[in-house]
Amino acid sequence: MSEPTDTPAPPQLSREEWLTKARTLSEALPYMRRYSGRTFVIKYGGHAMGDESLGELFARDVVLLKQVGINPVVVHGGGPQIGAMLERLKIKSSFVDGLRVTDKDTVDIVEMVLSGSINKQIVTAISNQGGKAVGLSGKDGHLITARKLRRTQRDPDSNIEKILDLGFVGEPYQVNPQILETFEKSDVIPVIAPIGLGRNGETYNINADTAAGAIAAALGATRLFLLTDVAGVLDKQKKLISTMTLDDARGYMTDGTISGGMIPKIETCISAVEQGVDASVILDGRVPHALLLEIFTEGGAGTMIGRD
Repeated sequence: MSEPTDTPAPPQLSREEWLTKARTLSEALPYMRRYSGRTFVIKYGGHAMGDESLGELFARDVVLLKQVGINPVVVHGGGPQIGAMLERLKIKSSFVDGLRVTDKDTVDIVEMVLSGSINKQIVTAISNQGGKAVGLSGKDGHLITARKLRRTQRDPDSNIEKILDLGFVGEPYQVNPQILETFEKSDVIPVIAPIGLGRNGETYNINADTAAGAIAAALGATRLFLLTDVAGVLDKQKKLISTMTLDDARGYMTDGTISGGMIPKIETCISAVEQGVDASVILDGRVPHALLLEIFTEGGAGTMIGRD
Protein backbone atom coordinates (compact mmCIF):
# COMPACT_ATOMS: atom_id res chain seq x y z
CA MET A 1 0.00 0.00 0.00
CA SER A 2 1.34 3.44 -0.87
CA GLU A 3 2.32 5.95 1.79
CA PRO A 4 -0.20 8.73 2.53
CA THR A 5 0.61 12.14 1.05
CA ASP A 6 -0.75 15.65 1.28
CA THR A 7 -1.62 15.75 -2.41
CA PRO A 8 -5.29 15.49 -3.47
CA ALA A 9 -6.54 11.96 -4.02
CA PRO A 10 -6.78 10.97 -7.69
CA PRO A 11 -10.24 10.36 -9.15
CA GLN A 12 -11.63 6.91 -8.48
CA LEU A 13 -11.34 4.66 -11.53
CA SER A 14 -13.28 1.54 -12.34
CA ARG A 15 -11.58 -1.84 -12.56
CA GLU A 16 -11.88 -1.73 -16.35
CA GLU A 17 -10.19 1.67 -16.47
CA TRP A 18 -7.30 0.37 -14.34
CA LEU A 19 -7.00 -2.66 -16.62
CA THR A 20 -6.84 -0.35 -19.64
CA LYS A 21 -3.99 1.57 -18.01
CA ALA A 22 -2.20 -1.70 -17.24
CA ARG A 23 -2.55 -2.88 -20.85
CA THR A 24 -1.15 0.44 -22.05
CA LEU A 25 1.89 0.07 -19.82
CA SER A 26 2.36 -3.52 -20.95
CA GLU A 27 2.22 -2.44 -24.60
CA ALA A 28 4.81 0.28 -23.95
CA LEU A 29 7.41 -1.99 -22.33
CA PRO A 30 8.94 -3.45 -25.55
CA TYR A 31 9.34 0.07 -26.96
CA MET A 32 11.03 1.24 -23.76
CA ARG A 33 13.53 -1.59 -24.12
CA ARG A 34 14.05 -0.89 -27.81
CA TYR A 35 14.76 2.80 -27.38
CA SER A 36 16.71 2.76 -24.11
CA GLY A 37 19.96 4.64 -24.63
CA ARG A 38 18.80 6.18 -27.91
CA THR A 39 18.63 9.90 -28.66
CA PHE A 40 15.41 11.63 -29.70
CA VAL A 41 15.48 15.23 -30.95
CA ILE A 42 12.14 16.95 -30.44
CA LYS A 43 11.20 20.25 -32.07
CA TYR A 44 8.61 21.87 -29.85
CA GLY A 45 6.54 24.74 -31.20
CA GLY A 46 3.22 25.82 -32.60
CA HIS A 47 0.08 26.46 -30.59
CA ALA A 48 0.97 23.71 -28.11
CA MET A 49 3.76 25.92 -26.81
CA GLY A 50 1.29 28.70 -26.03
CA ASP A 51 -1.15 26.44 -24.15
CA GLU A 52 -0.17 26.12 -20.49
CA SER A 53 -1.91 22.77 -19.92
CA LEU A 54 -0.40 21.23 -23.07
CA GLY A 55 2.97 22.65 -22.05
CA GLU A 56 2.76 20.85 -18.70
CA LEU A 57 1.89 17.57 -20.43
CA PHE A 58 4.76 18.01 -22.89
CA ALA A 59 7.22 18.63 -20.03
CA ARG A 60 5.92 15.57 -18.16
CA ASP A 61 6.29 13.39 -21.26
CA VAL A 62 9.87 14.57 -21.86
CA VAL A 63 10.76 13.80 -18.24
CA LEU A 64 9.24 10.33 -18.65
CA LEU A 65 11.38 9.69 -21.74
CA LYS A 66 14.51 10.55 -19.75
CA GLN A 67 13.45 8.36 -16.83
CA VAL A 68 12.99 5.27 -19.05
CA GLY A 69 16.48 5.67 -20.49
CA ILE A 70 15.85 7.70 -23.65
CA ASN A 71 17.94 10.84 -24.26
CA PRO A 72 15.55 13.65 -25.29
CA VAL A 73 16.95 16.86 -26.79
CA VAL A 74 14.39 19.67 -27.09
CA VAL A 75 14.71 22.40 -29.74
CA HIS A 76 12.03 25.06 -29.53
CA GLY A 77 10.54 27.77 -31.73
CA GLY A 78 8.73 30.92 -30.70
CA GLY A 79 7.40 32.79 -33.73
CA PRO A 80 4.15 34.06 -32.11
CA GLN A 81 5.99 35.25 -29.01
CA ILE A 82 8.60 37.05 -31.12
CA GLY A 83 5.85 38.70 -33.14
CA ALA A 84 4.08 39.85 -29.97
CA MET A 85 7.27 41.39 -28.57
CA LEU A 86 8.10 43.17 -31.83
CA GLU A 87 4.58 44.58 -31.95
CA ARG A 88 4.85 45.76 -28.34
CA LEU A 89 8.13 47.53 -29.18
CA LYS A 90 6.63 48.90 -32.41
CA ILE A 91 9.27 47.22 -34.58
CA LYS A 92 7.87 46.28 -37.98
CA SER A 93 8.72 42.90 -39.46
CA SER A 94 7.85 41.10 -42.67
CA PHE A 95 7.98 37.55 -43.99
CA VAL A 96 9.32 35.97 -47.18
CA ASP A 97 8.39 32.31 -47.83
CA GLY A 98 7.49 31.93 -44.16
CA LEU A 99 10.80 33.34 -42.91
CA ARG A 100 10.94 36.51 -40.85
CA VAL A 101 13.16 39.19 -42.42
CA THR A 102 15.56 39.92 -39.55
CA ASP A 103 17.55 43.15 -39.34
CA LYS A 104 19.97 44.00 -36.52
CA ASP A 105 17.26 45.39 -34.21
CA THR A 106 15.02 42.42 -34.87
CA VAL A 107 17.68 39.76 -34.30
CA ASP A 108 18.42 41.24 -30.88
CA ILE A 109 14.74 40.87 -29.95
CA VAL A 110 14.61 37.36 -31.44
CA GLU A 111 17.57 36.28 -29.32
CA MET A 112 16.12 37.88 -26.19
CA VAL A 113 12.77 36.11 -26.61
CA LEU A 114 14.08 32.72 -27.73
CA SER A 115 17.14 32.37 -25.50
CA GLY A 116 15.54 34.26 -22.63
CA SER A 117 11.88 34.02 -21.76
CA ILE A 118 10.77 31.04 -23.88
CA ASN A 119 13.82 28.88 -23.19
CA LYS A 120 13.57 29.43 -19.45
CA GLN A 121 9.82 28.77 -19.42
CA ILE A 122 10.42 25.32 -20.93
CA VAL A 123 13.30 24.61 -18.56
CA THR A 124 11.10 25.59 -15.63
CA ALA A 125 8.20 23.44 -16.87
CA ILE A 126 10.48 20.39 -17.07
CA SER A 127 11.85 21.12 -13.59
CA ASN A 128 8.30 21.43 -12.23
CA GLN A 129 7.60 17.91 -13.51
CA GLY A 130 10.55 16.43 -11.65
CA GLY A 131 13.19 16.62 -14.39
CA LYS A 132 16.47 18.46 -14.69
CA ALA A 133 16.89 20.73 -17.71
CA VAL A 134 19.52 23.16 -18.93
CA GLY A 135 18.73 25.97 -21.36
CA LEU A 136 21.15 26.60 -24.23
CA SER A 137 21.26 28.46 -27.50
CA GLY A 138 23.17 27.47 -30.58
CA LYS A 139 25.79 30.03 -29.58
CA ASP A 140 26.71 28.14 -26.41
CA GLY A 141 29.80 25.98 -26.81
CA HIS A 142 29.77 26.76 -30.55
CA LEU A 143 26.88 24.32 -30.81
CA ILE A 144 25.59 25.77 -34.10
CA THR A 145 27.85 27.63 -36.49
CA ALA A 146 25.55 29.41 -38.94
CA ARG A 147 25.81 31.18 -42.24
CA LYS A 148 23.51 33.62 -43.93
CA LEU A 149 20.53 31.96 -45.58
CA ARG A 150 20.22 32.91 -49.23
CA ARG A 151 16.93 32.71 -51.09
CA THR A 152 16.05 33.61 -54.63
CA GLN A 153 12.75 34.83 -56.06
CA ARG A 154 11.68 34.90 -59.70
CA ASP A 155 10.04 38.08 -60.94
CA PRO A 156 6.74 37.03 -62.55
CA ASP A 157 6.96 39.78 -65.21
CA SER A 158 10.60 39.60 -66.29
CA ASN A 159 11.20 35.95 -65.27
CA ILE A 160 14.51 37.10 -63.80
CA GLU A 161 15.68 35.62 -60.52
CA LYS A 162 16.86 37.97 -57.81
CA ILE A 163 18.60 37.23 -54.52
CA LEU A 164 16.56 38.13 -51.46
CA ASP A 165 18.23 39.70 -48.46
CA LEU A 166 16.63 38.23 -45.34
CA GLY A 167 19.07 39.97 -43.02
CA PHE A 168 20.26 37.88 -40.08
CA VAL A 169 18.33 34.74 -41.00
CA GLY A 170 20.75 31.84 -40.99
CA GLU A 171 21.08 28.15 -41.64
CA PRO A 172 23.25 25.65 -39.77
CA TYR A 173 26.66 25.31 -41.37
CA GLN A 174 28.21 23.09 -38.73
CA VAL A 175 26.89 21.48 -35.54
CA ASN A 176 29.25 20.55 -32.71
CA PRO A 177 27.50 17.74 -30.81
CA GLN A 178 30.14 17.45 -28.07
CA ILE A 179 28.32 19.57 -25.50
CA LEU A 180 25.09 17.61 -26.04
CA GLU A 181 26.82 14.24 -25.87
CA THR A 182 27.94 15.04 -22.31
CA PHE A 183 24.28 15.30 -21.28
CA GLU A 184 23.56 11.78 -22.58
CA LYS A 185 25.51 10.36 -19.64
CA SER A 186 23.67 12.53 -17.12
CA ASP A 187 20.10 13.09 -15.99
CA VAL A 188 19.99 16.55 -17.64
CA ILE A 189 17.69 17.38 -20.57
CA PRO A 190 19.07 20.05 -22.94
CA VAL A 191 16.60 22.68 -24.19
CA ILE A 192 17.95 24.60 -27.19
CA ALA A 193 16.99 27.97 -28.68
CA PRO A 194 17.61 28.05 -32.46
CA ILE A 195 20.13 30.88 -32.49
CA GLY A 196 23.39 30.41 -34.39
CA LEU A 197 26.79 32.07 -34.31
CA GLY A 198 28.36 33.29 -37.54
CA ARG A 199 32.05 32.94 -38.29
CA ASN A 200 32.56 36.65 -37.69
CA GLY A 201 30.54 36.72 -34.49
CA GLU A 202 27.16 37.52 -36.07
CA THR A 203 23.96 36.31 -34.42
CA TYR A 204 21.61 34.41 -36.74
CA ASN A 205 17.95 33.52 -36.34
CA ILE A 206 17.45 29.93 -37.53
CA ASN A 207 14.19 28.18 -38.33
CA ALA A 208 13.56 25.78 -35.43
CA ASP A 209 12.68 22.82 -37.69
CA THR A 210 15.94 23.31 -39.60
CA ALA A 211 17.97 23.60 -36.40
CA ALA A 212 16.38 20.45 -34.96
CA GLY A 213 17.08 18.51 -38.15
CA ALA A 214 20.73 19.56 -38.19
CA ILE A 215 21.18 18.68 -34.50
CA ALA A 216 19.49 15.28 -35.00
CA ALA A 217 21.84 14.49 -37.89
CA ALA A 218 24.93 15.56 -35.94
CA LEU A 219 23.93 13.40 -32.95
CA GLY A 220 23.01 10.39 -35.07
CA ALA A 221 19.60 10.48 -33.41
CA THR A 222 17.20 7.57 -33.67
CA ARG A 223 14.23 9.92 -34.15
CA LEU A 224 13.55 13.50 -35.15
CA PHE A 225 10.11 14.67 -34.03
CA LEU A 226 8.56 17.86 -35.40
CA LEU A 227 5.60 18.89 -33.24
CA THR A 228 3.36 21.14 -35.30
CA ASP A 229 -0.28 22.24 -35.67
CA VAL A 230 -1.50 19.52 -38.02
CA ALA A 231 -2.12 15.79 -37.56
CA GLY A 232 0.71 14.91 -39.95
CA VAL A 233 0.77 14.49 -43.73
CA LEU A 234 -2.68 14.02 -45.23
CA ASP A 235 -3.45 12.38 -48.56
CA LYS A 236 -5.74 13.94 -51.13
CA GLN A 237 -8.75 12.47 -49.34
CA LYS A 238 -7.56 14.24 -46.13
CA LYS A 239 -6.66 10.96 -44.43
CA LEU A 240 -3.48 10.67 -42.38
CA ILE A 241 -0.51 8.97 -44.06
CA SER A 242 1.06 7.09 -41.16
CA THR A 243 4.30 6.02 -42.86
CA MET A 244 6.21 6.89 -46.01
CA THR A 245 9.61 6.25 -47.54
CA LEU A 246 11.93 8.97 -48.80
CA ASP A 247 10.79 8.21 -52.35
CA ASP A 248 7.15 8.43 -51.27
CA ALA A 249 7.77 11.82 -49.67
CA ARG A 250 9.44 13.19 -52.80
CA GLY A 251 6.61 11.84 -54.92
CA TYR A 252 3.95 13.47 -52.73
CA MET A 253 5.72 16.82 -53.10
CA THR A 254 5.85 16.39 -56.86
CA ASP A 255 2.16 15.50 -57.26
CA GLY A 256 0.96 18.24 -54.92
CA THR A 257 -0.21 16.02 -52.04
CA ILE A 258 2.38 17.82 -49.90
CA SER A 259 2.27 21.57 -50.46
CA GLY A 260 2.67 24.97 -48.83
CA GLY A 261 4.19 25.13 -45.38
CA MET A 262 4.44 21.35 -45.13
CA ILE A 263 7.11 21.25 -47.87
CA PRO A 264 9.99 22.70 -45.81
CA LYS A 265 9.08 20.39 -42.91
CA ILE A 266 9.22 17.35 -45.18
CA GLU A 267 12.49 18.58 -46.70
CA THR A 268 13.94 18.81 -43.17
CA CYS A 269 12.73 15.28 -42.42
CA ILE A 270 14.21 13.91 -45.64
CA SER A 271 17.55 15.64 -45.06
CA ALA A 272 17.80 14.29 -41.50
CA VAL A 273 17.12 10.70 -42.63
CA GLU A 274 19.59 11.03 -45.50
CA GLN A 275 22.21 12.10 -42.96
CA GLY A 276 21.74 9.11 -40.70
CA VAL A 277 18.65 9.67 -38.53
CA ASP A 278 16.66 6.43 -38.47
CA ALA A 279 13.31 8.16 -39.04
CA SER A 280 11.62 11.55 -38.83
CA VAL A 281 8.09 12.06 -37.53
CA ILE A 282 5.61 14.93 -37.95
CA LEU A 283 3.17 15.07 -35.02
CA ASP A 284 0.24 17.20 -33.90
CA GLY A 285 1.50 18.97 -30.78
CA ARG A 286 -2.07 19.93 -29.87
CA VAL A 287 -2.89 16.31 -29.04
CA PRO A 288 -2.19 15.48 -25.37
CA HIS A 289 0.66 12.95 -25.02
CA ALA A 290 1.21 12.83 -28.81
CA LEU A 291 4.87 11.94 -28.23
CA LEU A 292 4.02 8.97 -26.01
CA LEU A 293 1.36 7.73 -28.42
CA GLU A 294 3.86 7.81 -31.28
CA ILE A 295 6.75 6.24 -29.40
CA PHE A 296 5.08 3.64 -27.18
CA THR A 297 2.05 2.37 -29.12
CA GLU A 298 1.70 0.21 -32.19
CA GLY A 299 -0.64 2.64 -33.97
CA GLY A 300 1.51 5.73 -33.58
CA ALA A 301 0.12 9.25 -33.83
CA GLY A 302 1.62 11.07 -36.81
CA THR A 303 3.49 10.60 -40.09
CA MET A 304 6.81 8.75 -39.98
CA ILE A 305 9.34 9.14 -42.80
CA GLY A 306 12.05 6.48 -43.08
CA ARG A 307 14.41 5.00 -45.60
CA ASP A 308 12.11 2.12 -46.49
